[in-house]
Amino acid sequence: MTQTEPPRFAAPDLRATPVRIVPKGGFDDWLATQDEPVRDWVEANGFDGAAGQILRLPAPDMSVARVLLGWGGAKDRARSRFLAAQAATALKTGTYALDGDLTANEWEEAALGWLLSSYRFSRYAGKSEPGPQLRAPRGIDAARIEAIAAGEFLTRDLINTPASDMGPDALEAAVRDLARTHGAEVSVTTGDDLLTANFPMIHAVGRAADRAPRLIDMRWGDSGPELVLVGKGVCFDTGGLNLKPGASMGLMKKDMGGAATVLGLAHMIMATGLPLRLRVLIPAVENSVAGNAFRPGDILTARNGLTVEINNTDAEGRLVLADALALADETPPDLMICMATLTGAARVAVGPDLAPFFTDDDALAMALQQAGRRVRDPLWRMPFHRPYETMIEPGIADLDNAPSGGFAGSITAALFLDRFVQDTPRFAHFDIYGWNPTAAPARPKGGVGMGARALFDALPKVLDL
Repeated sequence: MTQTEPPRFAAPDLRATPVRIVPKGGFDDWLATQDEPVRDWVEANGFDGAAGQILRLPAPDMSVARVLLGWGGAKDRARSRFLAAQAATALKTGTYALDGDLTANEWEEAALGWLLSSYRFSRYAGKSEPGPQLRAPRGIDAARIEAIAAGEFLTRDLINTPASDMGPDALEAAVRDLARTHGAEVSVTTGDDLLTANFPMIHAVGRAADRAPRLIDMRWGDSGPELVLVGKGVCFDTGGLNLKPGASMGLMKKDMGGAATVLGLAHMIMATGLPLRLRVLIPAVENSVAGNAFRPGDILTARNGLTVEINNTDAEGRLVLADALALADETPPDLMICMATLTGAARVAVGPDLAPFFTDDDALAMALQQAGRRVRDPLWRMPFHRPYETMIEPGIADLDNAPSGGFAGSITAALFLDRFVQDTPRFAHFDIYGWNPTAAPARPKGGVGMGARALFDALPKVLDL
């Protein structure tokens, strides 16, 4: 697939127009230090340091001498992430250098937000015009920020690509491209070979599609702790024989958002050379309708021997993930992370902006939440509430893939997946949305990564790297 060009900082020797970050608190004191023409211009244009305000200060020849960016107050910045991206969007062309009194975390957020604001998905219409360039602020790890932005661009591209061009075969090709870039190894089990290799639920969900189901397995690194990333790769979800209504099917190209997100995270890890062993598992399928589609009432036997009653073929993501999780658990890694666009219940609970996650490991949860706050990638811990286990135990089989009643849908889905992770010491499951419904600074409408930046920031602490 054609990937959006990864963003880069401007060369440090390029002449750059300064962008002065001006907070609302202390604005009058700052203004008093400026010369009279600047004070007059600022007052005439009503600039007062409010969050996201942009003001160009003219030079004598009427070129732009410098730019002011309103930074607002603490509550404004809590409400709106990536304020520096607003300047990048407003300025459009040229080379700029940020200036101001920020913390180390704020400098990183400002620099990353500027890079992320340049994303345009132009594969099918228009073209990606070069935007304003930013010189990397002093004190940040520019290569690391570029790697994070490139990983996010990869995630967005994969989610935004329609299923006509992003089926299981294309997803495999994207993994192979990423592996070639970083010297990773890839093995793939496809079609009826899934049955021979004991991945029965991946095969059952994907067998009705023209493009064969597959399990994609990528490995990188030969020393350090082992991290396994499992990403749901349902490239399109019709709902199967429990067919979705048209309105619910409209965004189902994004049902491989978990796979897209772990691949973006994998790029961050490999591009920065984290000292660990990485394994990425992606069950890639289409949930289609045909005469050989799996049916409501079927009972499937998973890789680990558990039987699953199918009460809704539209609860397919947990089925394909179960086989992949069981495989990883056979040789337990130090940490396993599952990411999936799994339930509508998670969106009802926390909306589209928060990435809810489940873990029994309090230390892991704390590290993730702290990282999410630090890098402005918001997470919310949800409970593995064990009393609800009875809701996924139908009696006729070990597990029910779609318990009736409608209560606690995200929790019961997480509990279902947890049955396939028995020996791995540390496990977290993310029930993400993978889509930004409304454009925001550095986050255009469309596919978006959720939780990857927080995980990347937390990994050194969690794995003692």
